[in-house]
Amino acid sequence: MLYDLSLTIDYSYDAASDRTRNILRLLPSDITGVQKVRQRLLTVSPLPDERRDGTDFFGNEVSMVAWHHPIDALSLQLTAQIERFEPASRLDLSAPLKDLYREVIAQKSLAASAPHHFLASSPRVPILPQITAYGRECLTPDMTALKAVEAVGQALHRDMRFDPEATDVDTSPEDAFENRHGVCQDFAHVMIAALRGVGIPAGYVSGFLRTFPPPGQPQLEGADAMHAWVRAWVGKEHGWIEFDPTNDQFAGTDYITIGYGRDYGDVAPVKGAVRSAGGHRTQQAVDVIPHDETPS
Repeated sequence: MLYDLSLTIDYSYDAASDRTRNILRLLPSDITGVQKVRQRLLTVSPLPDERRDGTDFFGNEVSMVAWHHPIDALSLQLTAQIERFEPASRLDLSAPLKDLYREVIAQKSLAASAPHHFLASSPRVPILPQITAYGRECLTPDMTALKAVEAVGQALHRDMRFDPEATDVDTSPEDAFENRHGVCQDFAHVMIAALRGVGIPAGYVSGFLRTFPPPGQPQLEGADAMHAWVRAWVGKEHGWIEFDPTNDQFAGTDYITIGYGRDYGDVAPVKGAVRSAGGHRTQQAVDVIPHDETPS
């Protein structure tokens, strides 16, 4: 599936900010077997005094920008054309859950995609006893790792309520789970905590979900902004899979990936420091449109 993607994030400040510096993770990149970026452009306005583009440890595209003079507004605009491929066969080649840990420790690589980085607590996702217990209740002794991931994701979709007013970007997995509500970031963080708690390496995926459903299907929640879902390592034969607990489905051709990390902190789209007074306001707009339906 070929998509035309556009994203705009606007900030306005009550007082002009001084010495603003941001780290942006907004540019999509090629992912073997998953997606191909045909074109992309990230425009920053006003023009920063410094800009440096590169990649982080997990292979995500990073743009570091800074202004040496006061600014009272900031606009980030991304346009891209991305081809998303059909997922590989859904045949379950994953390890039996009881054997998964042995397969993890047998992995000798410590590269960015190694499961070792995604098994322990991370800054925003601690392993919590109550979430681990919830994860264990979803499992049966004969499950494969893939089926375990699906079972945990389905349970969270059933038991948690999508509520864009209930949480904010700083809400902890513990609070979101206790109240059983949140947005896609909360669903992903709780699922990651549950999977790690039962011994399944799991990480965070940041990206986009197409903005309208296939014919005859209901609107998917979280499609009007950046989206988040979960990736999990299910054994040496099957490798990584991706599941969206917010919408109870494996990630497929409706998804565009921006970045991978241990939790939201590794892939936050905008992170930085601003020296200012008063508050600020932000707006975000996203369009993910199949290329053959994009107006000329």
